[in-house]
Parts: sequence; C-alpha cells; structure tokens
Amino acid sequence: MKKVVTLGEIMLRLSSPGYTRFVQSNAFDVCYGGGEANVAVALAQYGFDAYFISKLPKHEIGQSAVNALRNYGVKTDYIVRGGDRVGIYFLENGASMRPSKVVYDRANSAIAEADVNEYDFDKIFNGASWFHFSGISPAISKKAASLTEEALKSAKKHGVTVSVDLNYRKKLWTPTEAQKVMTNLMKYVDICIGNEEDAEKVLGFKPGHSDVNSGNLELDGYKSIFKQMKEKFGFKFIVTTLRESHSAFDNTWSALIYDGKDFYQSRKYDIHIVDRVGGGDSFSAGLICGMLDGKDMKGALEYAVAASALKHTIPGDFNLVSREEIDTLVKGDASGRVQR
Repeated sequence: MKKVVTLGEIMLRLSSPGYTRFVQSNAFDVCYGGGEANVAVALAQYGFDAYFISKLPKHEIGQSAVNALRNYGVKTDYIVRGGDRVGIYFLENGASMRPSKVVYDRANSAIAEADVNEYDFDKIFNGASWFHFSGISPAISKKAASLTEEALKSAKKHGVTVSVDLNYRKKLWTPTEAQKVMTNLMKYVDICIGNEEDAEKVLGFKPGHSDVNSGNLELDGYKSIFKQMKEKFGFKFIVTTLRESHSAFDNTWSALIYDGKDFYQSRKYDIHIVDRVGGGDSFSAGLICGMLDGKDMKGALEYAVAASALKHTIPGDFNLVSREEIDTLVKGDASGRVQR
C-alpha cells in the first residue's frame, strides 16, 4: 500500500462532558487529536501506510499520544521523543445557537521547539507517494515553520505529491503573519484545500459576498478566487469545503474543486452534528485517498465529502469509518438504517 506522510502536532483534548459549559465541569472527557494526526489516522483506516512526523515528550502523556496513533494503525517511526510538553486544547461543545469554543494551552510544546536536524527527511520521504501539512503547523512557532519548509523541500526533491489544508487559526497568528509565511510555502504545493476564511486570511483572497453565518454561499466568488489562485501559485487542484451553518447542530456540507479548466460542485449533505472537530481533516484524508486510488477529480471530491459528512457523526477528532461505509454513502444510501 502507498506511503503517505503528514507533519504536525497531536494534542491532548479535554472536553466538557456532553453539552456542559467549562464553568460547569468537574471533569473532562479525554482523547487525542490534531489536524495532520487526524488525517494520518483516517488514511491508516483506509489501508495506507500512514506516517506521522512530530515530536512528543518521553513521559507517560507523550507515550499516551503515541499509543493513540498506534491504536489506529498510524506508523510512529518518525516521531522524535523529547521536550517537556504535550499541547492541550479544551473543547466546549456548542448547542443550537450557542457555538462550540476552543481554548488552547499549547505554548512551548515539544513540536514547537523541535529542530530541523532532529529529522532525516531523505529517509522519511524515501518511497513516499504523498505529503500533507496544514497552516496550523507553521503557525505554532518559528521553529515549526522552518521544520515545515524543510519537509516540503525534501518532499519535492523526492517527487512526492504535496497537499495543504490552509487551516487558519486566529488564536495562533494574525492574517499578516499567516500570509507572510504561507505564501512562501505555496510554491511546494500541488493541491490546495481551504474554506472561505482560510483563502482570505492565509492567502488574501476573498470569495465574493459569501457569509456562512447567514448561509449565503456565492459560488461565482469562489470560482473567481480559484482562478486567481491558479494563476498566482500554479496549483494542480484547488478545493474548498462549503459549510452552511444553520446552528451548532445542523449544517449543510458540500465541496467545490477546480483543475484550471473545469469546476465541479459535489452533492450536498444535510448533517446533524455529533462532533464537528476534525471535519476538515477527514475531508482532506478522503480527497487524498480518492486521488491515490486513481479516481478522477469528481470521484475524489464526492469520496471526500462523504467521508467528512460521516465524521460529523463520530465523537472525538478521529474519523473512524471504513471504505465500505463511505462507498455506501457515495452511492446514495444516507438512510442511517440499522445494519444487521
């Protein structure tokens, strides 16, 4: 099976139980997750040799994070052990018109202080077919940004296909900082994935008059910026998820892809959300899977949207669905009937 590599931070997730608020909680539900780690887990579930590059402390909490990845088949050979901290994020699940909230406690985590010389990128990318990263990793610290760029240089040297999920996080950096760093990294990228906020904050492109808060998505605006992004950066494919948020529970979910010639919009799903975190990561993993399987851009997009629609029904960061479940949804069976 093909070798896929991702790079990023896996964090300890502490969630207030059910739909309780932080100030009500006397205990937290515990799991692990993080953008590129979530992608690696999904790809491992689909049968790929999924490797995750990171750095984690040698203590028991660092080992617990490693174990969480190994439990779902992710290969952890390229995780350097050292540093003092595992990054933490706290999650308060929203309900109805009350949005979910995230509080980060990740400063000076092990990956934020990782040095480039701790990794043998020639070994890492030997035999690899795909490398995926996101805008979160270079936002963590200057060292993490340098680590990401060195990984990208090596991936391209080895002829590896590169995808990015722009993933803007306002709690990590400003749009000015993001554009300065990320614009430089785009020369290594083949497939660019991002929503309307990512395109604006990370690369400076605004998709017309779209407003997800009001449920208004102006597709002509997306088409315009896709063409501009293609002209500026030369991406092979530009992809965006299209989320219309009607409440914390109810969204519609679809996606749009452009190859420099044709635009294609996927089927739209009405989803009742169990856990929204990791939805974009599951989309990226589905797209990578579809493309590595040899699907055309329409087939890969439909596969990605179906995979990520299913993720919204699963608690935790990881998308623990099978290829068979995705295929069933792609074929049109969204009944949710009990399987006996």
